[in-house]
Amino acid sequence: MKLKLTLALVAVLALVAPAGAGAHVTLQPEEAAAGDYTVLDVRVPNERDDAATTKVNVQFPPGFVFASYQPVAGWSVDVKMEKLAKPISSHGEEITEQVSQVTWTAESDKAGIQSGQFQDLPISVQIPGEAGDTLTFKALQTYDDGEVVRWIGAPESEHPAPQVSVSAGSEEHGGGGHAAAESSDDSEGASKGLGIAALVVGALGLLAGGAALVRSRRA
Repeated sequence: MKLKLTLALVAVLALVAPAGAGAHVTLQPEEAAAGDYTVLDVRVPNERDDAATTKVNVQFPPGFVFASYQPVAGWSVDVKMEKLAKPISSHGEEITEQVSQVTWTAESDKAGIQSGQFQDLPISVQIPGEAGDTLTFKALQTYDDGEVVRWIGAPESEHPAPQVSVSAGSEEHGGGGHAAAESSDDSEGASKGLGIAALVVGALGLLAGGAALVRSRRA
């Protein structure tokens, strides 16, 4: 009897655990290509039945030199920068700062994320690092009753920090240029071929005309 009760309890916990695990603060998509400009959505669900989420703070890992946000109705946004230990060069410009954190604050309790809801908070960034890296964003979720949930733990913890896996960078630009060059070469070759063919046809036409003229004179 005890064994049956234990097995039943295990089965119930197995069904309940995924639901709780799915209610974490995450970044979507959870994978992005190195060097690509992309939009990451900070996805914030409300895990409380009796309180609204009114503030979300996301701390950035090193390497993000800019972050622009998309306005969300009812929320204000604050982007904080920090000095780089060593300036870097990007597109011919010297970069001296990187993104430290971004904070979204609901302008009223009604504008906050209510029970049973979630909110996407979009940010546009360029993905740093290289394929195989994991970017970890620690997040703090504040409710209107003062509770702060710290999403800063390891992936297997109760409150894991949001992460984004870095994949291989896109080669479309390089490949596109190569393909364009080949296409241009093919077009040029085809054009030259058509020109030669036109000259040959023209020459044959002249020969045919000359032959016809000779025959008419003989006649």
